[in-house]
Amino acid sequence: MKDLDFEHLYNHHWEKLYAFCYKMTRDAHISQNIVQDVFMDLWERRKKVQVLSIENYLFRAAKNQILKEYRKNKFDTTVIEDEFENYLIENIDTMDAEILEKLHRLLDSLSEKKKEILMLNKIEELSIDEIALRLNISKQTVKNQLSSALKQLKNHAAEITLLIVLTIL
Repeated sequence: MKDLDFEHLYNHHWEKLYAFCYKMTRDAHISQNIVQDVFMDLWERRKKVQVLSIENYLFRAAKNQILKEYRKNKFDTTVIEDEFENYLIENIDTMDAEILEKLHRLLDSLSEKKKEILMLNKIEELSIDEIALRLNISKQTVKNQLSSALKQLKNHAAEITLLIVLTIL
């Protein structure tokens, strides 16, 4: 990565990255530090790293830094993980075809009911109450199915993460 390219990347991406970090942390100081750490790490590893999708790389690195910060301070990280899931959903059209194929295979591995509930919740953004009403099932069943679906996907998330990392690097 050339020095000039780095300056351009920083100038082009720092605001979006900061906004993302701030949305996750609600803390300007932590957000600034995370953005700085992400770019410093990229700079230090510039000769070793080949990045195909800089935006994916930066956001993944920022998410990891945010999670590290929260773990260090013993905060609950589920809010951040949910927000990052939402970011991925919003930016799914920019993802690599191989990653999308893997995501679809993972979704297809879910039972029809789990898949339906997950899609209603994550894609159509329906609440648990709305899903229960629409499917004529109890709220607890919706919660259980949604939790089980997410757990099943998270168990296989390492495969997707590896694909994303390989795409980014």
